[in-house]
Amino acid sequence: MGDVFVLMEHRQGTLRDVSLEMLTKASEVAGQLGGETVAVLIGSGVDSFAEKVAGYSDKVLYVDDPLFADYNSEKYQRVLVELIKQYNPGLVMIGHTTQGVDLAPALAVEMNLPFVTDVIDIEFVDGKPQPVRQYYQGKVNANFAFKGEPPYLITFREATLEAGEPSKQGKVEKVESPLKEDIGYRRFIEYVEAEVGDVDITQSEILVAVGRGIREDKNMAMIEDLAKVLKADICGSRAATDAGWIPHDRQVGTSGKTVKPKLYIAIGISGAFQHLAGMKGAKTIVAINKDPDAPIFTVADFAIIDDLFKVVPKLTEKLKELRG
Repeated sequence: MGDVFVLMEHRQGTLRDVSLEMLTKASEVAGQLGGETVAVLIGSGVDSFAEKVAGYSDKVLYVDDPLFADYNSEKYQRVLVELIKQYNPGLVMIGHTTQGVDLAPALAVEMNLPFVTDVIDIEFVDGKPQPVRQYYQGKVNANFAFKGEPPYLITFREATLEAGEPSKQGKVEKVESPLKEDIGYRRFIEYVEAEVGDVDITQSEILVAVGRGIREDKNMAMIEDLAKVLKADICGSRAATDAGWIPHDRQVGTSGKTVKPKLYIAIGISGAFQHLAGMKGAKTIVAINKDPDAPIFTVADFAIIDDLFKVVPKLTEKLKELRG
């Protein structure tokens, strides 16, 4: 069917994790399609990014032009339209991020591409790719069959899988930009960084996360005691932030932050897919919940199915003993 195009996303001089995550999946898919993995990179001064992603792809097509110093979906769309017409890939992958959901729908409409959003996996049925999406808070997976002929377009959910190690030496090819002048009707004004509170949970090595199961604010003292023993930071689900138990800048999930700590302890969190998307990249996940069917257990490395009000104090006590 052809190659797999993967749009590289970068922000403020940093290549986003979702880019390498998608390239890892694309390598698997390209093998099934009989094509190659092609990283598509658009920006200004992105030579170092091109060399890095060459380790994850068979080919890198990159446009380096001052007109792309800042992200603009209209400009990106112009480039992608020309590249897709020229190379005719079988599949185009874009991250399901703020940028991706801004760019992908307009690209799909302009080129009349069969389009599926928020994909967590790609399976093959009779040799044809079928994107997989989740429903009912992650309890049901659904396969979609593309209608029409390729190229197909998907947005891939970030933090769905871990990026592999660089094992390729892709050919790097600089492409002349099809955009010769700036776009006046839509332009970049400024980049506004979200305020970071006293703790940046995206950098934390150990996180203790709380959810609706802790019931009320007075029970946070128990959580704080555990976090202190572990030298961990506290975060939580949207339910916890909406209840005012923790600040909003400590919310984990699609409407919060994506975290990848060494240890993530989820306490009283059922595990809606929005929350799982933000924490499933953690190295080790421990879940404490009395509901044996809680979705959080589908990603947990260690599951404690019991009342958190019995487990947490005993866990804290044992840790204090071990730490002397």
